[in-house]
Amino acid sequence: MFRDIFNYTLIASTIRLATPLILASTGGLFSERSGVINIALEGMMLAGAFTAAVVTVFTANPWIGLLAAVVAGVLVAGIHGIATINFRADQVVSGTAINILFLGVPALLSGALFASTGATPQLPRDQVLPDLLIFDAQSSPMLASIFNQKPLVYFAVLVVALSVYILKRTRFGLRLRAVGENPEAADTAGVSVRGMRYSGVLISGALAALGGAYLSIGQNSLFTRNMTAGRGFIALAALIFGKWDPIGAMLACILFGFAEAISIRMQGTVDIPNQFIQMIPYILTMVFLAGLIRRATPPKSLGIPYVKE
Repeated sequence: MFRDIFNYTLIASTIRLATPLILASTGGLFSERSGVINIALEGMMLAGAFTAAVVTVFTANPWIGLLAAVVAGVLVAGIHGIATINFRADQVVSGTAINILFLGVPALLSGALFASTGATPQLPRDQVLPDLLIFDAQSSPMLASIFNQKPLVYFAVLVVALSVYILKRTRFGLRLRAVGENPEAADTAGVSVRGMRYSGVLISGALAALGGAYLSIGQNSLFTRNMTAGRGFIALAALIFGKWDPIGAMLACILFGFAEAISIRMQGTVDIPNQFIQMIPYILTMVFLAGLIRRATPPKSLGIPYVKE
């Protein structure tokens, strides 16, 4: 039984399942480092997943679908930005409203476009994101199984590396962090608080939407209703667990991906009802949040609207 669950293919499954979490969590990091809480990651992922699937259906090109998903994510993030930055609405309420909105909008549009509110049409195999073959399956079956992944898997790792560099080594990153910690001082130094916060929120929308697109046209070949299944919230939990650090958030996402991979493999293998097995990643999320949320120190101005005097 243990050999069926714990083997090298578990590593490949962990990487695949962690990828959308890494993209969404890294996106949320930019938003929250600027001082804007982004509970809306779930809604942004749903917007990206649905848009990518629909555009790919009509264009037969997953790369165009991927680009459309980014545009959709940025537009949804723009709504969150206008509500919280311009009108200083409660950031948690705005994010929650977006999440609720995108639980229903995809079903409504899917019903209008495809006469089905549950799912979009299934894409042919040549219209989903291809695997990027690095190792030959015949000469290196183990390495081929682990590392022959979708391009977005490698892009997610690149995003984390770039995020570390941007936040710690570039003027943009330093200003973003300054706005999240002390917007009054940043404003006095000539930094546009509104501009930096918009930048962080829009980046979060683009990356979260890519995570959603990975689910619909990468890991799967269609969009199904509520297919993110709480991954946006898990990405947010990983961000907190990782203490608002790109590498820490990525490691947390890998841990949650590992838990989900195990829960999938346990179904039908152990004599436990599937409903309890499927709860494992969510229970793990709650346990880590309950144990670490007091020790994690967020940016000082996180959730606080800035009013220029």
